[in-house]
Amino acid sequence: IHIDIKKLGRFHEVGHRITGDRTRQSSRRGKSWGAGWECVHVAIDDASRIAFSQILPDETKESAVAFLKAALAYYASLGIAVERVMTDNGPCYTSKPFGQACRDNGLKHVRTRPYTPKTNGKAERFIQTALREWAYAVAYPNSDMRAAELPRWLHRYNWHRPHGSLNSKPPITRLALTQDNLLRLHI
Repeated sequence: IHIDIKKLGRFHEVGHRITGDRTRQSSRRGKSWGAGWECVHVAIDDASRIAFSQILPDETKESAVAFLKAALAYYASLGIAVERVMTDNGPCYTSKPFGQACRDNGLKHVRTRPYTPKTNGKAERFIQTALREWAYAVAYPNSDMRAAELPRWLHRYNWHRPHGSLNSKPPITRLALTQDNLLRLHI
């Protein structure tokens, strides 16, 4: 699987993209209008292109380890055996706890070349698709509503959305689902 993180701004009301009001974009009289950040952690399977994502409050080593465990559980529920994890060289991925979590799960941890995001291209491309089709596709009233939409969008991406590199089929079709597999009933 390929893993990466994208920071998105947290917001409490519709912003300048919708209202056109750029006056509140910067801080006035020392008061910041920003509401902080949330980190979208993404994982995408190299073979099937099945994606998994969670919004976590930060990009610390603890969050990275928790996300890795959640991603492994998700892929295991689909019958996907993860052998390798590819990440960039961010501090959360080069930390000892993340390396130990990889070893504990029998995973080979592969890191990209420094300053070469194209090495982790599948994760980078998925992030761009998620931004276009989920994060910026709708004028969400606040970031909580955007976060609530993520599981629905991921379901659509994995189970229903045609994928260009998969002959216009959704990623779930890449799994060897036999006739008696309950996951097949959903397709």
